[in-house]
Amino acid sequence: MKDKNHSQKPTHSATAIAHPNIAFIKYWGNRDDALRLPLNSSLSMNLDGLETRTTISFDESLNADSLTLNGILQEGAGLARVSAFLDSARELAVQRGILKPELQKRYFAQVVSENSFPAGAGIASSASAFAALAMAVDGALGLNLPEAQLSRLARLGSGSASRSIPTGFVEWHAGQDDESSYAESFAPPSHWDLVDMVVIVDRGHKQVGSSQGHPLARTSPLNELRVAGVDERLKVCKNAILARDFEAFAWATELDSEWMHAVMRTSTPSLRYWTELTELILWQVRYWRQQGHALCTTVDAGPNVHVIGTQNELDFALPALKALPGVMDVIVARPGAGAGLI
Repeated sequence: MKDKNHSQKPTHSATAIAHPNIAFIKYWGNRDDALRLPLNSSLSMNLDGLETRTTISFDESLNADSLTLNGILQEGAGLARVSAFLDSARELAVQRGILKPELQKRYFAQVVSENSFPAGAGIASSASAFAALAMAVDGALGLNLPEAQLSRLARLGSGSASRSIPTGFVEWHAGQDDESSYAESFAPPSHWDLVDMVVIVDRGHKQVGSSQGHPLARTSPLNELRVAGVDERLKVCKNAILARDFEAFAWATELDSEWMHAVMRTSTPSLRYWTELTELILWQVRYWRQQGHALCTTVDAGPNVHVIGTQNELDFALPALKALPGVMDVIVARPGAGAGLI
């Protein structure tokens, strides 16, 4: 994987890889939906072994942007979202003197993207998708953006994508405006030997995606209470990661996940991502922790459960999770690197 500090000469095409991330302190709800400025800062870990690989090719002969995802040509909302993101990148290229203004409206691109994991079911597919796309665009257009600005660019496509740009354990600063809302690494992947066991209970797409769900946060009577307590949970969680204190980490991570889903369930309309099996797994992991196992849970916007543990718990937890009735699969991921060109 190439370093982020590449040459400024446009290559017109580039391929990048990015990993999804699992948020320990969640992002739910925006202050500004257009810029995806979040209500609160968040913490996450990139997931090694899971990746989105994206190739982009700009060509003046094209009549429109196109998107192929996992071998299927996309239309409708998915393509429109990517094209809007590319519009932001093209505008940035004009501002930096890389693209001629007369080309801004007609310098279209072909985007081909592949995920190595199920999309749309609680693993942050939009995060790795737009992080990989931002990195590929940066390489193809020769933008040569520093990491913080790459994170901001990725954020325009998907808020959580900002966290998949830096490496390892990452904090996304809510900031005050566009320039101050970016993500940065606070510990490398090697810092702590955590394992994320992603328990798959449903391989399908969720009915309401995160982008549609974020605006609903403000309709929940619990939203202000959730946001009011985030800074304290984030402080505890970050310090616990730095100190490798699993007990404090588990407390902050599980509580923050519960708060987010409480807001989802009490929004209008109500968002209920959990299934009966989701709840069974949550209770089962808490029982195991009471028995002395260093395990905890967190759930993103979907039914699948992320069971976080230390490496020495893998031999116990992996077969135990797979043995639970209804579990389709368990994907194992460790702390991963940031996005990069290949």
